[in-house]
Amino acid sequence: MDLRSELLKSIWYAFTALDVEKSGKVSKSQLKVLSHNLYTVLGIPHDPAALEEHFRDDDDGPVSSQGYMPYLNKYILDKVVEGTFIKENVDELCWTLTAKKNYRPEGKSILPGKDAFRLWCLFIFLSEDRYPLVIIPDEVEYLLKKICMAMSVELNLVELEDFISQDSVQQNGFSVWAFLEMMNSGKLTRGIVKETISMAIEEVYREIVGDVLKEGYLWKKGQLRRNWTERWFTLKPSTLIYFTSEDRKDRKGNIQLDGNCCVEVLPDRDGKRCMFCLKTLTKTYELSASDTKQRQEWTTAIQTAIRLHVEGKKSLHKDLKLKRRDQREQREKRREAKEQELQRLRALQEERERKMAELELLKEAQRQAQALLEQDELRRRQQHEQLQQALEIQLKEAEEARASMQAEMALKEAEAERQRTRIKELEAMQQRLEEALQQEIKARQDEEAFRYAQARLLAEEEEKMKALMSLREEQEEYIQRAQREKQELREEMESKSRSLEDAQTQLEEVRANRYRVDQDVVAAQRKLRQASTNVKHWNVQMNRLMHPIGPGEKRASGGGSFSSFRIPSQKDPGLRLKQKPDDQDEESKENMESREGCESDKRLSTNGDMDIP
Repeated sequence: MDLRSELLKSIWYAFTALDVEKSGKVSKSQLKVLSHNLYTVLGIPHDPAALEEHFRDDDDGPVSSQGYMPYLNKYILDKVVEGTFIKENVDELCWTLTAKKNYRPEGKSILPGKDAFRLWCLFIFLSEDRYPLVIIPDEVEYLLKKICMAMSVELNLVELEDFISQDSVQQNGFSVWAFLEMMNSGKLTRGIVKETISMAIEEVYREIVGDVLKEGYLWKKGQLRRNWTERWFTLKPSTLIYFTSEDRKDRKGNIQLDGNCCVEVLPDRDGKRCMFCLKTLTKTYELSASDTKQRQEWTTAIQTAIRLHVEGKKSLHKDLKLKRRDQREQREKRREAKEQELQRLRALQEERERKMAELELLKEAQRQAQALLEQDELRRRQQHEQLQQALEIQLKEAEEARASMQAEMALKEAEAERQRTRIKELEAMQQRLEEALQQEIKARQDEEAFRYAQARLLAEEEEKMKALMSLREEQEEYIQRAQREKQELREEMESKSRSLEDAQTQLEEVRANRYRVDQDVVAAQRKLRQASTNVKHWNVQMNRLMHPIGPGEKRASGGGSFSSFRIPSQKDPGLRLKQKPDDQDEESKENMESREGCESDKRLSTNGDMDIP
C-alpha cells in the first residue's frame, strides 16, 4: 500500500464526516477549509487567492466541473513529497473531523481519545483496499492477538466469535465504528486495567503504523571515551536510533542501515555479557543486551531491517499484510477448487439418479406393455367366437406386434443391463474418489508432520552451525593474534639486533676518530713546543741586533751591534699591565701572526742563517 492510498483512506473518513446527508456531496466552503488544512499538514505551499478561486460559489472552476476527487489528486496528492510532513498530523486532522460525527461511545468507555485514535489508524492500515473501508475478521483477530501479546494475556476467542457471528459482520466485515464499539464494550479486555491497555495499544501502534521493529534498553560502548552507557534504542527498517531514555526526547544519534551492514555475536568481555556488534562501512558499534533472549531478538530484528532495506521495502507490516492477503487468496482458491470438485461429484450423483429414474421409467413402460398385452388377450378371447376370421388376421398382427415388442423388450433389457453396468462403474468410481480423498488427507497430514520435523531439524542445525562458526571465528582470531604477536617479536628482535650492530659500528668509528684526534693533538703540542723554542731564539737574536754599541764598548760574543737592546715580548709582565682590555683581541691576533712568523723563520733557519741589515 503506497503513501497515496494511505492518505486517501484517512481523507475519505474526513470527507464522509462532512457529508451530513450521506448523499456524496459536500459544500464548497467545507471542502475549501478541508483543502486548506490538508495543504497545511502536508507541507504543500499554496496560494490562498488561488484556493478561493477554485472554490467560488459558481459553476466554474475545477471543483465544480470535475468534482473534488480529481481536484484532490491533481492539486494536493500529486504535490505530496514523502518526508516533508508528519503522517500522524494528517491522521489526527481526519480523526478530529470524523470522530465528532461518528465516535460517540455509549455508557462508561474504557478507551481514551488517544487510544481510539490509534485503533482508528491501525484499522486504516489493516483495512481492505475498497470503499467503504472495512476490515475482515482475520485481520481483526491478528490485531487483537498483537494487543493481547503486548499485555501478556490470551485472547478471548469466544467473545470474538460471538461478535463475528453477527450477520452484518459476516456479510460486509468490520467497520471502524463497530470495531471501536467492540473494544469499548470491555468484553475482550475484561479484568485488565486501562493503563495496561493504553500501553499495549501504543506499542502495537508504534510497531505497525510507526514501523518500529523493536525497542528497548541496550548498553552501548562509546566511540571516543570507550565507556559503556545505557541507551534506549528504536529500530526501524532503515535506521537504528538511540535516546537517553525511553521518553525519546533526548536523541543521541542514529545508525543508518543498508546492505553493507552486518550483525555479529561477540564473546563476553569488559564485564559485559550477551554482547554483539553492528558493523557499518565506517564504524563498528559494540552493544550488550540484558540476556541471551534479548540479544537473539535484537540481532534477528536488525537482520530483518537490513533485509527489508536491501529488498527495497519500507515497512515490515505492509509486507506481512500483503503476504496474509496472498495466503487468504490461495486458501480461497483452494476452497473454490474443492467446491468445484464437490459440484462435479454432485453432478455425477445427479446423473446416476437420473439414469436410475430412466430405468424405473423403462420398467414401468414394460409393466404397462405387459398389461396391455393381457388386455388384448382377454379381448381376443371374448371376440374369438364372433370374429374368428378377423381374429386370425388380428392374431397375425398380434404375433407381429409381439415379435416387435419382444425385440424392443430385448433392446430395453440390453439398455437396462448397460445402465446397471454404468451404475456399478459410477459406484466404483465414487469409492475410488473417496479412497483418493482419504489418501490425500493422510498425505497432507504426513506432509505437515514432516515439515514440522524438518523445520525443527533445520532450526537445530542452524543453531549448531552458528555455534560452530562462532568457535571457528574465535579459533581463527586466536591463531591470527598469535601469528601477529610472533611476527611483532621477530621484527622487534631484528630491529634490536640491527640497532646493536649500528651502535657497535658507531663505537668503533668514535674510537678511531678519538685515536686520530689524540694523534693530531700530540702533533700540535709538538709543533707548539718547537714554535715556542724558535720564538725565544729569535727574540734573543733580535735583542742583540737592536742594542746599540756605545763608544769604547766591546762587541758582544754574539757579534751583534745592538746587543743591549731587548724587544719586549708578550710574556713581559710590565707590558701586560700597560695593555688595555680593549686591545686583547688585537693581542691574540698579533700572537697568531707571531706564531706564523716563527714557523716561517723556522723554515728559513733550516736553509741557513740570514743576515739582517
